[in-house]
Amino acid sequence: MSIPQFNTFLTIMAIIAVVVFVCLYFVDAGYGRFYDKKWGPSVNNRLGWVLMEAPVFFAMLALWYFSDRRGNIARLAFLLLFELHYFQRSFIFPLLIRGENRMPLSIILMGVLFNTLNAFMQGGWLFYVSPAEMYPPEWLQSFQFYAGTLVFFAGMFINVQSDSIIRHLRQPGDCGHYLPTAGMFRYVSSANYFGEVLEWTGFAILTWSWAGAVFALWTFANLAPRAARIHKRYQLEFPEQFDPKKTKRIIPLIY
Repeated sequence: MSIPQFNTFLTIMAIIAVVVFVCLYFVDAGYGRFYDKKWGPSVNNRLGWVLMEAPVFFAMLALWYFSDRRGNIARLAFLLLFELHYFQRSFIFPLLIRGENRMPLSIILMGVLFNTLNAFMQGGWLFYVSPAEMYPPEWLQSFQFYAGTLVFFAGMFINVQSDSIIRHLRQPGDCGHYLPTAGMFRYVSSANYFGEVLEWTGFAILTWSWAGAVFALWTFANLAPRAARIHKRYQLEFPEQFDPKKTKRIIPLIY
């Protein structure tokens, strides 16, 4: 695929992200706290996360392995960062989930579809479409790589820490609802989502690519409407504890 053709693909993906962003303000994706049987047959939440996230881990690995650029040290560094996130998300995060919630198969299949397309976006650009000379070893000493990697790891730390805070709000057997207030939850009601947006913004910076930018856009488009719904729910459930003026939805001080 040529660069113009690949850019057309990225443009289509960006347009779809905007459409999804708007639609998700009217339709709740039926997993997690918004699980709804109307989404059809479901499986255990732990299995659901593995089935949804693992394909991109293996697809990205395959794209790297079959590329004639797999020995490029900068591209290998990009791969390791990408795979670090998805290893945690595919094989560690599901094991830490508490409770026996369900995940609809329809949500899993939509996740697999996007994740496959995203592997093609990131892996396609890094290992096949981008100019061969674009990422020399010196790229690892560039401002983009340093800044992007810092943002990436800051986002990953916030994401993992926030997930842990949410998990420990309840004791085993407790089904109550609680307001998270530690960590970045002081500033945003969906700190875990903020961390993920930050991660992929960092990845876009460290690869300095439109492919990375479109993925960051998709991450925000998918999570921001959900964060808005969670924010509204907290206002209703915890009117005395939750200050919507101080605590934003997903971006501190902004939204």
